[in-house]
Amino acid sequence: MHIPDGFLSGEACAVGAVAAGIGLAVCLRQVKRSERERDLPIAGLAAAFFLVGDAPMFPITVGTQGHLLGGALAVCLLGPWLGAITIAVVAVIQALALGDGGISTLGLTIVTLALVPAFVGYPIILVLRKVLALPLACGVGAAIAVELSALTFVGEFALGADVPIDLSKIAWSTLGAYAVIAVVEGALTALIVRALKSVRPDLVRVVTA
Repeated sequence: MHIPDGFLSGEACAVGAVAAGIGLAVCLRQVKRSERERDLPIAGLAAAFFLVGDAPMFPITVGTQGHLLGGALAVCLLGPWLGAITIAVVAVIQALALGDGGISTLGLTIVTLALVPAFVGYPIILVLRKVLALPLACGVGAAIAVELSALTFVGEFALGADVPIDLSKIAWSTLGAYAVIAVVEGALTALIVRALKSVRPDLVRVVTA
């Protein structure tokens, strides 16, 4: 879910850069206030895990592929602020080193992959946590966060496309493909949270309030 250079207008890219900058500034400020120092090495390991885990492309239908996002799992394990920063770092590495998405659209990528799970997905998980067991709440929340990120991706094209595109095809292919990815990612998130809760509950940062 990365946008190459040249597909969106300069104005859209600028708005994305500003939004990403503001969002990450909020996250950094909150990290300084609330995060534990021992979480930083865990964040580094998590970044490496997500960098590898997000790389495989899964065929959904003919000509359509998708990949795991990991944003919701990151905020479950690291909290919304450090989780968002971790995914943002992964997005930067993917763009600069792997060519996943453009440099001009990097801000929009960070909004889609890092900030949507932190600012929207995490509150949803907290609400679900009140009525569901923790692993299930994280899994359902992760699935919802994936589709919200996909919807944000489509919205970015709808509002900022700089080339002629068939928006309906982008919408159907993206939302449809990531509906399947959402189920897979939700199940994996639930399983990982359940496993960690059993052996290392201190590594799961989702709270009940």
